[in-house]
Amino acid sequence: MLSEGYRTRQFTPDEVLEQVLARIGAFNPQLNAIVTLDAAGARNAARASTLRYEQGYPASPMDGVPLSVKDNIAVAGFRATWGSRLFADHVPTRDELPVARLLQAGAVILGKTNTPEFAMQGHTDNLVFGATRNPWNLALTPGGSSGGAVAAVAAGFGPLALGTDGGGSIRRPASHTGLVGFKPSSGRVPRCDGLPAIFLDYEVAGPIARIGRADDLHQQDRVINGARDPASAPFAQLPFAVDPAPPRARILHIPAFGNAPVDGEITASVEAAAAHLRSLGHQVERAPHFDLADDVTARWMTLSQAGLAQLLEAHPGWRALLTPAAIASAEAGAAMPATALFDLLQAIARLRSRLGQVFADYDFLLTPAAAALPWHLEQTHPLHIDGRAVGPRGHAVFTGFVNAAGLPAMALPCTPSASGLPIGLQLIGRWGDDGPLCALARQYEAFRPWATAWPEVHSILR
Repeated sequence: MLSEGYRTRQFTPDEVLEQVLARIGAFNPQLNAIVTLDAAGARNAARASTLRYEQGYPASPMDGVPLSVKDNIAVAGFRATWGSRLFADHVPTRDELPVARLLQAGAVILGKTNTPEFAMQGHTDNLVFGATRNPWNLALTPGGSSGGAVAAVAAGFGPLALGTDGGGSIRRPASHTGLVGFKPSSGRVPRCDGLPAIFLDYEVAGPIARIGRADDLHQQDRVINGARDPASAPFAQLPFAVDPAPPRARILHIPAFGNAPVDGEITASVEAAAAHLRSLGHQVERAPHFDLADDVTARWMTLSQAGLAQLLEAHPGWRALLTPAAIASAEAGAAMPATALFDLLQAIARLRSRLGQVFADYDFLLTPAAAALPWHLEQTHPLHIDGRAVGPRGHAVFTGFVNAAGLPAMALPCTPSASGLPIGLQLIGRWGDDGPLCALARQYEAFRPWATAWPEVHSILR
């Protein structure tokens, strides 16, 4: 954690920030991860943080930590384009609540990171800023919709990023870039003063961290979580704490969902992670078949399509500004009957009931974070997985159901592919068990053998 170095005067927030800004200047033109940079504001914040440490009164362990914010989260005075020309000139006057809490804690906001239009795609490209590249291979996508956020952290543009996850948008990109990505329980991180909620409260804000620094991720989540609205009120009685990992957790390893294909290297990598968890003393059982999520996965796009159609009713002339993909989504949302959305809500209710039965027997679920390795930058999604043709959500089968059920989940790196591309696993806990999930993740990370594996565009703050 940087705060320990600040506290012991090994380096100052000023010095760290200058290194990060130099890194951004050198590599962001190649990656297109940060789309709005506030170097002057960051320097002012870092200087104020340095003074607080010199006086012995830092605001929090997050004081002086440089981080970026996804471009669908409001930061006062920064453009929040949401990756769309429709919002190209939108400048919020108030910080969204997680950002306000980070600023109160002394964090140094570097700028905004790229996202696909309305954060609705599994790759990161838009008509405002263009495509973001994967630091591990510039010909590939980092995924989406938090693609700019993960590319920034993987390249060393600060140790942390704040992203959003409405169906895997933190976890899958983290898996494609060798990072840790945390989707908190629904309600854990209250949100207000932001952009319209086209994903309703199924989309949550959460942190992304560099491999080997999961404690940084946990610390950021402690800052941004807590009660503020009715959805988050239960967490006033559930304080966030990372206790020691349970000595013998019951883990259900789910290698595939239904008949959906999974890349063979991903399957093998997560199998190895399951064996590793078993070697740590945990009870890990392999599910022979798992189809609880299939119904929700098949209907999941209904939610964002309906939300986008409703949003655009207030913006006449939107067709001239949007990408073909967004236009198609909006048209699908406008054309669907009200019963389609109700069908999704009923599927979610059935899923939650059935998962309740699963969690009666297991403490955590283990799955791949994504079904495919990173794919070519110019493709919206992989066209084939394990030799089988797939649609736009074929790579995303493991993540959307977690949002539907409101559960906490974390993507963690596991053994990379033969070509060196990152692969991520996903650990899922019961609702509210964010702390035990983070504890298990921290235990797993402590024994991983690839902690020093970085892309050629690697971090200077390892």
